[in-house]
Amino acid sequence: MLPMHTDIVDLRQFYHSELGRMAEQSVSSALASIWARLPEERLLGLGYAVPYLERFRADTERTFAFMPAGQGAVNWPVADLSSTALVFDEELPLPDASIDRVLMVHSLEFAESPRETMKEIWRVLAPGGRLIIVVPNRRGVWAQMEHTPFGSGRPYSRGQLTALLRETNFTPGATTEALFFPPSKRKLALRLRHGLERFGRSLWPAFSGVIIVEAQKRLYQGLPVAARASRRVFVPVLAPRGVPSTRSRATKAP
Repeated sequence: MLPMHTDIVDLRQFYHSELGRMAEQSVSSALASIWARLPEERLLGLGYAVPYLERFRADTERTFAFMPAGQGAVNWPVADLSSTALVFDEELPLPDASIDRVLMVHSLEFAESPRETMKEIWRVLAPGGRLIIVVPNRRGVWAQMEHTPFGSGRPYSRGQLTALLRETNFTPGATTEALFFPPSKRKLALRLRHGLERFGRSLWPAFSGVIIVEAQKRLYQGLPVAARASRRVFVPVLAPRGVPSTRSRATKAP
């Protein structure tokens, strides 16, 4: 059974909640330990990465937010020209080697074909381009709880993620973890968040809520590409039928 995307409304609602803001801070802190700044680079966020893209956007040449069709999309950034596109993650509307960095959040765990998605990321990344994937940890508590977006889709182990990266011509690099506090809305759990994050990273890293892995595009081995016709078609929700013109009505009159 294919994993079903979390709806865009549920994602926005989660990140506007207190628990969601705490989760964002935890994951953002872990991301900053790998990517401090991205001066004059092109950054693509795939999935629902907008809570994390603001951290990097000021330094980049440009930043895109690509959101899967099965999830839905929202305008981003709110107070500027939109950088959002609704896409199929196996057929990104970008030229080859056009992006320097890719950040995948709420993305890979919902992919219909993870290998095809990763091959497409490989295609659009420039030589030496880097990728960060944030996925639910299959051993963590967050993957078992369905009231957060991290409890949906297909969770991964570190070994599974590393194997997928190597299979699709990426070299795994820096790794880290986040979300060591429980996904509870209780005030006590949220107050203990800082201590649990600090001790969890040292004492029980295998049980983090998410695994975060950076990888670099590998160039010395080609990927076989099979020619195929796109099977993806966007169907508008509202298809206006139009109003017959006055001339048409006059022609039909007796």
